[in-house]
Amino acid sequence: MHETKGSKVFRITVLIVLGIFVAVPVYVMIISALKPLGDVQGDFSWWPSTLTIQPFIDIWQTVPLASYFLNSLIVAGSATAVSLLIAIFAAYAMSRYRFFGRTLFSTTVLSTQMFPGVLFLLPLFLIFVNINSTLGIQLVGTRLGLVITYLTFSLPFSIWMLAGYFDGIPRELDEAAKVDGAGPMGALWRVVIPAARPGLIAVAIYSFMTSWGEVLFASVMTTDENRTLAVGLQLYSTQTNVYWNQIMAASLVVSIPVVVGFLFLQKNFVAGLTAGAVK
Repeated sequence: MHETKGSKVFRITVLIVLGIFVAVPVYVMIISALKPLGDVQGDFSWWPSTLTIQPFIDIWQTVPLASYFLNSLIVAGSATAVSLLIAIFAAYAMSRYRFFGRTLFSTTVLSTQMFPGVLFLLPLFLIFVNINSTLGIQLVGTRLGLVITYLTFSLPFSIWMLAGYFDGIPRELDEAAKVDGAGPMGALWRVVIPAARPGLIAVAIYSFMTSWGEVLFASVMTTDENRTLAVGLQLYSTQTNVYWNQIMAASLVVSIPVVVGFLFLQKNFVAGLTAGAVK
């Protein structure tokens, strides 16, 4: 289908507008991070009169950013790994087997996405407190408790998404693997999972980004020792001053792992799609 000149102009215009819409906030963050605090608090200018990298140095002393960075990596990475592992088995069972309660289970998994996360905050907090008082397992104010909390909203979506992706993989691949002597688990690991690599990467990206930037639960379920980045960035604002240049610098620094990881996984995601198309 030949693209008309008018549609081409419209497409290019829309892309330019969207590019500006995305690039301007990023540019403002970068130049604000390279300004002294006095310049940021003064009248806004599109180009700083003085360039400095001092804010990128000060962000590590103003608040314990390195500790928060490590906490976020551990919590987000653990939540992603556990969510992906459990979702693989649950989604494979939903896709390949018919069992009693299957419809109810799938409906329940999907219905959890209909409610805002704030509704689960108080029930989860009370459950964790009761577990501590009954079993002596401390969950409130620990990384483990935060990982479990993040699983409550990342795991249902991961199961639902992977189940739909597994449904698109022909069952003949499973049967061929079983003919070659592989059991159900062998067929899953040797055939289904390699074919579902793009779906697994998409689920991993969703789980990690959801956990990395979450604020509400992290602000309640953490203490000073295990605070995450999303909450720690608020400490650059004190009762006497707001370090805007350091906030911008810290925001850029904490975005690097997500951007780099996304670009790396995106290559695998596209490669997986290409390989699937060739097959």
